[in-house]
Amino acid sequence: MIIPKNIEELANYVKKGKNVFFFTADWCGDCSFIKPQMPETEAAFPQFQFIQVDRDDYLDVAAEWNIFGIPSFVVTNDGEELGRLVNKNRKTKEEIVDFLEKVEG
Repeated sequence: MIIPKNIEELANYVKKGKNVFFFTADWCGDCSFIKPQMPETEAAFPQFQFIQVDRDDYLDVAAEWNIFGIPSFVVTNDGEELGRLVNKNRKTKEEIVDFLEKVEG
């Protein structure tokens, strides 16, 4: 999981490559629930780079992308959004895997 150090680094990931943006926050209980399962999910989808985005550190990005619930996932390919799993519900590993399989097509 890549954790961008600044907005410029985050923007570069948005522009280039096949990426899964995982919006999270330290205080988020549902994020803490899914984080331990993310390495397995990441390993199952090697065609994607997984980018962890702390919603509190990147509030402007979260607002621009309409991320109002976390944890949330947005998949892009060279700057084009391919899909999103964005809501306020707790996510399971199975839900995330199903979502990524559908996006992958």
